[in-house]
Amino acid sequence: MKKDLLCINDLSKAEIGAMFQLAKELRAKRQAGIYETPLRGKTLAIIFNKPSTRSRISFEVGMYQLGGQAVFLNSRDIQLGRGESLADTARVLSRYVEGLLIRTFKQAEVEELAREATIPVINGLTDLLHPCQILADMFTLREKRGSLTGLKIAYIGDGNNMANSWLWGAAKMGLELSLGTPPDYAPDAGILNAAKLEAQKSGGRIEVTTDIYQAVKDAEAIYTDVWTSMGQEEESKQRLADFAGYQVNRQLLEAAAPQALVMHCLPAHRGEEITAEVLDGEHSIVFDQAENRLHINKAILMRYLG
Repeated sequence: MKKDLLCINDLSKAEIGAMFQLAKELRAKRQAGIYETPLRGKTLAIIFNKPSTRSRISFEVGMYQLGGQAVFLNSRDIQLGRGESLADTARVLSRYVEGLLIRTFKQAEVEELAREATIPVINGLTDLLHPCQILADMFTLREKRGSLTGLKIAYIGDGNNMANSWLWGAAKMGLELSLGTPPDYAPDAGILNAAKLEAQKSGGRIEVTTDIYQAVKDAEAIYTDVWTSMGQEEESKQRLADFAGYQVNRQLLEAAAPQALVMHCLPAHRGEEITAEVLDGEHSIVFDQAENRLHINKAILMRYLG
């Protein structure tokens, strides 16, 4: 039976732990100059309906480093952009390549591709979820703290795909998660309720508040994301006003636990959701997160295409 990565909830805690261990081993081999090519002869098709820096480059480089190749398919340049159905695209690509990575707007599109394809489908980002990013984030946090057990994470800002992904990640791994969002920008209600139930089994704890200082109290990591995501540009002016009190800055950082880490999935808008002082400061592990996209994505490729 083929495996797909559509949501972090598709994985068990043990499977996530095994992926972290594999990413660590792959990183160590690369740093030691050991070059292995377990995916030699295999091809990953990449369809992106949204722009990307880290996702595209890390998956393309990852495939190359593992001995395979990636074929980038801009949706405007293939027949999908001229009316060919998702189902037909999935069926055709299944005859050509060993895996499919898609970055698009609707989660339903990823799920339809997965239903119709006979090859693994990997969710490279939707408006609802970003499973590859949350795996890299939790991997980075575990590397910095030694363990995820009992850690409190404060997520500040929009209840977007990263907030939804943190809900599933915290629930799976038994983390304490406090989301500080403006009143009208809470995360997906269905995911929130399901994640709270999952957290009861794992020993995790989840809360949503509009008080960012309550959210960061005793937090060992503060996470934020842009206030205006791709596709929301027309809302930018309103969002700047609504999120004005939700900036991650030095004052907020000082209200968290001592030596709290600062995280951001990038790209960052310095001076909006986070100050340059904090993003570039000694507490920031933002660029370690960015690097670890490569290592965790290689582990994902090994798991689903290997």
